[in-house]
Amino acid sequence: MATPIEISEEAGVRTLHFSSEWVQGAMRIARPWNLELEYTREMMTSLLLRDAPRKVLLIGLGAASLTKFMYRHYPLAHLTVVEIEPAVIAAARQFFKLPEDPKRLNLVIGDGAEYMLNSNKKFDLILVDGFDEKARAGALETLPFYQACRSRLGDNGVMAVNLLTRSRSFKRTSTHITEAFEDRVLLFPSCESGNAVALAAAGHPIEIPFDELKESALALKEQTGLNLLPTLTRLAQAKTCLNNRLIM
Repeated sequence: MATPIEISEEAGVRTLHFSSEWVQGAMRIARPWNLELEYTREMMTSLLLRDAPRKVLLIGLGAASLTKFMYRHYPLAHLTVVEIEPAVIAAARQFFKLPEDPKRLNLVIGDGAEYMLNSNKKFDLILVDGFDEKARAGALETLPFYQACRSRLGDNGVMAVNLLTRSRSFKRTSTHITEAFEDRVLLFPSCESGNAVALAAAGHPIEIPFDELKESALALKEQTGLNLLPTLTRLAQAKTCLNNRLIM
């Protein structure tokens, strides 16, 4: 049975719901290309770790915020989006300005976990943000799924995952990511919304001083308008990174 889609608007922000209070995506109508939700902005910290990605996989479309950001600001990137619910794709096109560009944007209707387990394609960046109407990620929070993500990343690939700290499976899912990526994981402190981002890396080791991260963040802000300096401040205050260096 298809998931009922609800669209609501308040204070200039349009949101996507699956017949529940959980927000599946949001867009400020006056700035449709911006990342409205904090966790979506924090997932883009992955862009500070490696060179600009050319092959990007997004699992879960939602309101297409991440897809639109990558499409607009990384014109050389080819995007593959795997979304299980056709109605979400239709809503993203009708209400959230999802571009129609089959040359750069490949939309796949299907199960994200099955796609990963059956695919042999390699990606520079994998963004995982898939939940049902009860905020459950299902197979997208299992060890085999994250092991498949690891195997599908290129030599210097990065994965960013949206996790829900209020979920009973949060700790178990974090452990699965850590195991699949052999401890090369950075778990962000929780946002006010209860979302927490996990970054995981493949390929050559990453060791970046915070001063260099800030320089990269300033360059990204100039290029895209996205300001990740507050995110870096949160990471520094959480003392997640030792000796003011991000090591993965």
